[in-house]
Amino acid sequence: MSIVNMLRKKPLLMIIGICALWANASAAGTPVIEIRIKDHLFFPETVQIPVNTKVKLMVINEDATPEEFESYELNREKVIPGNHKAVIFVGPLPPGEYPFFGEFYPKTAQGKVVVKP
Repeated sequence: MSIVNMLRKKPLLMIIGICALWANASAAGTPVIEIRIKDHLFFPETVQIPVNTKVKLMVINEDATPEEFESYELNREKVIPGNHKAVIFVGPLPPGEYPFFGEFYPKTAQGKVVVKP
């Protein structure tokens, strides 16, 4: 039985297939920016993203202790356990600077997202 015939007989499979293709196409176009947490600091401290663009921040915690990525301006907070990573989507955003910090080590873990045209 061909795939086309199988899909005709099983509309649920067709819907799942279309959703999977759409998800892959959407994710493929989203820029990924990596931010690392090491010794309770963010590296890089400043990341630049294009204006009006949705961006995927891949935050990798290399410390053994957890840290919380927090930003009031980005309206985001996410606890990242030690030696784990997390995905945080931001944008699309207008031009500006959007600070973020580590909730558990706010004096050292500081950074910002800079949005430029």
